[in-house]
Amino acid sequence: MSEMPDHARVWIYQASRFLSEEEIELVQQASLAFMIQWSSHGAQLDATFELIHSRILVIAADEQQAQASGCGIDKSVHFVKELGSKMGVDFFNRTIVLYLKDGMLCDAPLHEFWALRKALIISDDTLVFDTTIRTVGALQSEFQKPFSSSWHAEMWGR
Repeated sequence: MSEMPDHARVWIYQASRFLSEEEIELVQQASLAFMIQWSSHGAQLDATFELIHSRILVIAADEQQAQASGCGIDKSVHFVKELGSKMGVDFFNRTIVLYLKDGMLCDAPLHEFWALRKALIISDDTLVFDTTIRTVGALQSEFQKPFSSSWHAEMWGR
């Protein structure tokens, strides 16, 4: 991801579970093959990917080179859905919250996450992952942030 400019657009997909070593290899090989041929309206996209914590697939495209229009985005969504289907993994469940607890990546369905917050297990300092970010720059600076600075805090009512 470091070779992409800060303005490059990102799409974040979190797997419904941790991936095995074999699945990580499959994701990397399939993603590399997809990036090489990914185009939008016939224009090759300058794109890359990264798999973070064996769980989070990030796809990035520099849209100053070629715009990732609806057609191109549809191709990437189809790719991720097909990849997940092959592995029995859901990359589109947005009700799972990822956070760090004692340096370990944890997950919880949203309702359980709120219960953990209510029980003070999730503190203002607990690092959460913001899968709504849109650029490489934000990925590098805002992807992990304390609960108190996240959209979750706004929903919680601070």
